[in-house]
Amino acid sequence: MFHATMAAAIDGARTLAQMDELSRQVWQGHGSGALAGEEAQALAERLHGRRSAIRDGIVPVGISAGRTSLFPPRRNVTSPDKAMSRDRRRLLACSGPMPPALASRFTTGQLAVLRIVADEVAAKGVCGLCIDAIAARAGVCRRLAQGAIRLAEGDGLLTVEERRHVGRKNSPNLVRIISREWQAWMRRASRATVRGVGCKAIHPTDSRVLTSEKTEARGSGKELPKRQNSFRDSGSRESQRVAEPAGAMR
Repeated sequence: MFHATMAAAIDGARTLAQMDELSRQVWQGHGSGALAGEEAQALAERLHGRRSAIRDGIVPVGISAGRTSLFPPRRNVTSPDKAMSRDRRRLLACSGPMPPALASRFTTGQLAVLRIVADEVAAKGVCGLCIDAIAARAGVCRRLAQGAIRLAEGDGLLTVEERRHVGRKNSPNLVRIISREWQAWMRRASRATVRGVGCKAIHPTDSRVLTSEKTEARGSGKELPKRQNSFRDSGSRESQRVAEPAGAMR
């Protein structure tokens, strides 16, 4: 009697939760002696077959048959100009994105990725760019950009905060630099950029001042003082000093 009741309940079950409850009742009945070993085994096989059928019939809400996600498939994006991408990542890697002791751990492409992250952190305090944008700016592929950030995170140079959402597209991760050595390097680079290291401010003579002087002199009938070449004057004085001892000896 108990065996027939359980078999009918298994055939009428519609959810996986019902199947779990029926499985528990079957083995409880076997433990209490209501079901023999062969009967419990037969019901367990029936449960397994029914559970597989229920799983195959489950379709996520809003997803058409044959698709595994609500979102469109990701396109494999390639650079339209590989030579330009190569030059861009080499330039970024050679621009000094981090101290040499830290930079020696990474390749050229990884340094280019970390330079993009460092620039974003320096400008906004945190890097909230999606991984595709970081890879495009650095001139590398998406997978390499992910690997560079994971490697830096494993070395304790930065942290990655994931922003996952249930039922909708996840937000880009937030990357923050926590290495004090790297942060000090970035501060020195920003101060050098502000001061303009290597550039000296030059104030050329205003040509309008010279023109006004000439105009005033012509109007008053005065002649402008002749400017003598100090280099030529000093040279003539030195030649006279050299010539005088020679004449004295004669």
